[in-house]
Amino acid sequence: MSVKMVYMTAGSPEEARQIGRSLVESRLAACVNIIEKMTSIFRWEGAIEEGEETVLIAKTTEMCLPKLIEHVKHIHSYECPCIVSLPVEDGHKPFLDWVAVEVDSSK
Repeated sequence: MSVKMVYMTAGSPEEARQIGRSLVESRLAACVNIIEKMTSIFRWEGAIEEGEETVLIAKTTEMCLPKLIEHVKHIHSYECPCIVSLPVEDGHKPFLDWVAVEVDSSK
């Protein structure tokens, strides 16, 4: 079992909550943390942009990751949402086991 942390951004706290709840309800993530009021500075369509975003950090498994990405792309308001996964190298085994139990790779 390989656990992944998935970093995402949303345009508002409400959208982040909708995405997070949908991922947990769909068993594509065991847990989603939401961090409000992050400032992003980025280049989009040739211009430097700055705006407030909300961060989501989801815990899932490698097997569920492709479905999680597709699910988020389908419900996200952004044309090109930030969805990146980071491997979990090590951690508290009971927590990692819990993540594996809570997500469902058959979804």
